[in-house]
Amino acid sequence: MKDQLYAAPIAQLGDFCFDEKVVEVFPDMIQRSVPGYSNILSAIGMMTARFAQPGSNLYDLGCSLGAATQMMRRNVSHADCQIIGVDNSAPMVERCRQHLAAYKSCVPVEIRQDDIQNVVIENASVVVLNFTLQFIEPAERLA
Repeated sequence: MKDQLYAAPIAQLGDFCFDEKVVEVFPDMIQRSVPGYSNILSAIGMMTARFAQPGSNLYDLGCSLGAATQMMRRNVSHADCQIIGVDNSAPMVERCRQHLAAYKSCVPVEIRQDDIQNVVIENASVVVLNFTLQFIEPAERLA
């Protein structure tokens, strides 16, 4: 669906929210707002292929609809890896699970609804924060 959310003037601009309206247009929104987005996803796939280690966890922090998660899953060569995607938006998590369920893979994926700052990263060989850090308060980013 084409993104027209901000095409009309807004009386009062509030905080950006990854709600149901954004979920509906997110693929178009991100393609238009991030130059080279498809190349970035390809690079995530290549880095996953190179750095994923057998028996390890791969994290997609701020997974949104799962584009990076799916790219990781397609490129990991070790079936004993697990991918953990985390997003704090319930609508994003719900749609991400639907998208990932449509494509079968031997690599297990767990999608969690949580704040990425609560995630304990364990036994990780790949961690992706694809356009996520800017949504963390600047004073909290270093941690």
